[in-house]
Amino acid sequence: MDILTSFGGGLLVVLQPQNLMYCFIGVFLGTFIGVLPGIGSMAAIAMILPLTFYLDPTPAIIMIAAVFYGAEYGGSTASILMNVPGTPAASITAIEGHALAKKGRAGVALFSTATASFGGGMIGMVVIALLAPSLAQLALSFGPADYFSVILLGLIAASAVSNGGALKGIAMVVTGLMLGTIGIDLTTGDLRFTLGIPELRDGVHIVIVAMGLFGVTELIASIRSNTSGKATQEIDYDDFYPSKEEWKSLPAPILRGSAIGSLFGALPGTGQTIAAAIAYAVEKKVSPFRKNFGTGVVAGVAVPEAANNSATQTAFIPTLTLGVPGSPPMAIVIGALMIYGITPGPRLVTEQPDMFWGLVASFLVGNIMLLILNVPLIGLWVRLLKIPYKYMYPTIIVLICMGVYSLNNNVFDIWLTLIIGAVGYLMRLFRFEPAPLLLGFVLGPLMEEQLRRTLLLSRGDPMVFLERPISATMIAITVAIVAYALFATNRNRRRKHTANNNQQEVNKNET
Repeated sequence: MDILTSFGGGLLVVLQPQNLMYCFIGVFLGTFIGVLPGIGSMAAIAMILPLTFYLDPTPAIIMIAAVFYGAEYGGSTASILMNVPGTPAASITAIEGHALAKKGRAGVALFSTATASFGGGMIGMVVIALLAPSLAQLALSFGPADYFSVILLGLIAASAVSNGGALKGIAMVVTGLMLGTIGIDLTTGDLRFTLGIPELRDGVHIVIVAMGLFGVTELIASIRSNTSGKATQEIDYDDFYPSKEEWKSLPAPILRGSAIGSLFGALPGTGQTIAAAIAYAVEKKVSPFRKNFGTGVVAGVAVPEAANNSATQTAFIPTLTLGVPGSPPMAIVIGALMIYGITPGPRLVTEQPDMFWGLVASFLVGNIMLLILNVPLIGLWVRLLKIPYKYMYPTIIVLICMGVYSLNNNVFDIWLTLIIGAVGYLMRLFRFEPAPLLLGFVLGPLMEEQLRRTLLLSRGDPMVFLERPISATMIAITVAIVAYALFATNRNRRRKHTANNNQQEVNKNET
């Protein structure tokens, strides 16, 4: 009953005209940016973030969240029509979605995507409402050592599942931690790693890092790939709805995908792509249509989208209750909260109830908006994808520069953003994932603060991390993840080395 009462209060908050307007703006802009291939939800949130500085905290967070799940929804459109995913998670949707589009059933794929996204979003919202308050209550018993261990676990978990490999992921986390130490040490007042540059006294702003890594880098990568508008599918609204058999096949994969997405979204550092990939793999094993997977199956479109959207919602659970990002975009949400002087953690639920429950209720309102808004706008997104990207890139880079310049009215910030973007592109060429760097950058100062506080209270005794049950458990899990990641990396290297040796033997025999 308390949860229903609190959720009702949240609905009253989000239905206020101002909050409702910003929720709609966030959903629309998020979908618009998500439709564009190669941009993604990270860049969408980064570009929108400077606009929220002029808002109150509650409408700002509602708008950022709406941009996030709007972009994740919009990413499926380009993946279905062009086989060019707008977001990483949408690459899983493209497997079945584009196959359907090539059969002339793009409308069915897009409609199934909308239905599954709505179902996944609703289930994710219910999970947040039920679990977040309880988790926050549990987290109130955490001490500084426990918080340090939880943050460490989140960073290691995020780096261990990095596409570039565990070691590269950990290297990026450490780079982010070092980047977060630039500026004035809040404890001693000393300058650290500013290189004598006055503009770095206050550190590097999260918007600059996010815009550079996920805005400029994505643009450079898209330009280098010579991607051009090439959507050729025409959507016939008369052929929009699945057949009766396909309708009957949708509920089960939506429920399975939502359950998997809710689980992986709530785990710190995993994210939507992993949730969508695992959900698709599971569905490929259990679906009665598994033999047809890869040829265009409606259930294969629905399950990754349901997992993607439910993971998008439940990623807010560890973000808001523990202060540990549930996914890389959540690091920007934590940064935004800190800009408003709000520390994410267990006290947020009790100290900022209007914000928390307003945000949870906005998921209901925002997903309804997505469902109502995007079905009739699919034709618009199709026409948008036919515009050559060479006309879009200058507009996007100007928006990025305007957003960064508005932080301090300083040209130095623009140059720093462009430099970080160029470095980010070089990292991508060598398969260094940028997301762990952003997580390390955001969580580094929090981690350092909890470490100092723990050692101060224990008078420098590091054994305190193993004496507290929660901290010891988190560290044990962290060690296990690192050990498994190193084992898997070494095993893959041995397999690759063996395969190369076998290939060389074959080549010698042939010659």
